[in-house]
Amino acid sequence: MICTPICELCGIEYPVFQGGMAHISDARLAAAVSNAGGLGIITSASGDVRWLKEQLSLMDSLTDKPYGVNVMLLGRNVEEVAEAVAESKAAVVTTGAGNPSKFMKLWKGAGIIVIPVVASCAMARLVERSGADAVIAEGCESGGHVGEATTMALIPQVCDAVDIPVIAAGGIADGRGVAAAFMLGADGVQIGTRFLSAKECSISEAYKERLLKANDTSTIVTGKRLGHPVRSIKSPLSRNLAKAEYSDISDEELDKMAVGSLKAAVADGDIQHGCFLAGQIVGLVNKEQTAGEIVDEIVKDTERVLKEAQKWER
Repeated sequence: MICTPICELCGIEYPVFQGGMAHISDARLAAAVSNAGGLGIITSASGDVRWLKEQLSLMDSLTDKPYGVNVMLLGRNVEEVAEAVAESKAAVVTTGAGNPSKFMKLWKGAGIIVIPVVASCAMARLVERSGADAVIAEGCESGGHVGEATTMALIPQVCDAVDIPVIAAGGIADGRGVAAAFMLGADGVQIGTRFLSAKECSISEAYKERLLKANDTSTIVTGKRLGHPVRSIKSPLSRNLAKAEYSDISDEELDKMAVGSLKAAVADGDIQHGCFLAGQIVGLVNKEQTAGEIVDEIVKDTERVLKEAQKWER
């Protein structure tokens, strides 16, 4: 059985985190992952504190296993969100879009493990000094907001830069990716795109259909001109955004083009105006399974790959 320092730190069976995907990662999906031995994570990206509290309460009714909450530090009502998380039974907080030092005392005082998402060694060192228990180093292959470095290049450098455990994210969907992350020095993985195909994932049928039909060239990165690049599945909206970035349209107008587009994809399945976030690994996601089946398959596949690596020994 795969067991790393992340398992002991978070009290989980397998070092597999489910990404806290905005407008997607709710209690139903997160509980299914936690019950399967991984770490399910609820999103708080919308900033709707009432919705978050409802999801936290539902989570407590669906599982007695450890779970986490993802907090976007630049999100709406982040102070209220931080307080709600501190008052919850969440075992872990993962953070994105900034430095969590402002809330570190609050969360650590509540006994919560804090694991920021980073895209560089500099940020990894910064959050380590702030008291982070581990970091999630996310490469640009991931879906949603991305940095510059690839997972293959980023993980070993972050592992060398900090003394706390490192969780790899970006471009990981099966046991081969998990095994590779371990070889690069990571103690665990965070997976988002693969869990979009889970039966417990509440995305629209149109979103799931596009996901399952996608291949290795199906994603595109837009938003570089605005300083916040985003990876998604190619669609009428993403193609229009990519074209507009090289036009004389103002930054304000360009930014408005994407407002509400993720919700349009997740809730409405709007093919024309939706933003269907997914990572470059999406071509490997070609079947719908329960979250438990996904975790089980990934873990068994990882064990097989690691054992087969011995064939190269002489």
